[in-house]
Amino acid sequence: MTATVSYAPTLEDRPSPPYLRMSLAPSGSAPALLDGAWWPRTRDLGAELPSLTAVLDPLWGRITKVAVNPAHWPTVPRKVPVDGHVVKVGSFLAEQDPHQLLLLSYRVGRWDLLVIPPQTTPVSAAWLMAAASDPLRTSTSSQLMEEAARLRTVSETDRAVEAVWDSEGGHEAGGPPSRPRIPAVAAPVLGIPSVTPPNPAKGM
Repeated sequence: MTATVSYAPTLEDRPSPPYLRMSLAPSGSAPALLDGAWWPRTRDLGAELPSLTAVLDPLWGRITKVAVNPAHWPTVPRKVPVDGHVVKVGSFLAEQDPHQLLLLSYRVGRWDLLVIPPQTTPVSAAWLMAAASDPLRTSTSSQLMEEAARLRTVSETDRAVEAVWDSEGGHEAGGPPSRPRIPAVAAPVLGIPSVTPPNPAKGM
């Protein structure tokens, strides 16, 4: 007779959870349309929401309600259990921007985050995170997504023109004809955000 002994994995053996990919507006900035951006890894709201609230609860107060536009979420659960409490989820097709997540904190305030599609490239995601957390911008979530798409098209066209220019020997005669460059936006560090004070001025 043989016996199999299994050991519980130690903390060092367990894979560390992936960090939360988000950016927030600077502390103390004036209220804006967006308070930052969130780049979830999937469109499974029930699986993604607990990690988001785990970070935001200590910063903004307990998140009690979330509202989404169901256009980009295959399933919208009515309630999502998170660490120690339950978050109620609402869906509004006509009233809410399809690329936005609205969060309500218990008696504290409201926050609006741009939701970056999971399949977005890192370069585009970095630009969107920086733009959404820029307090000087007044663009909506959908407007930022449209601008990112335009910039991506311009960048791809530039690369195609340069590739043709090089293949025809243009690099020997100098650079290709000058074209407008994509405006640069400083990308934030992708990870857990710094502390941001509540924003009750936006209203409920």
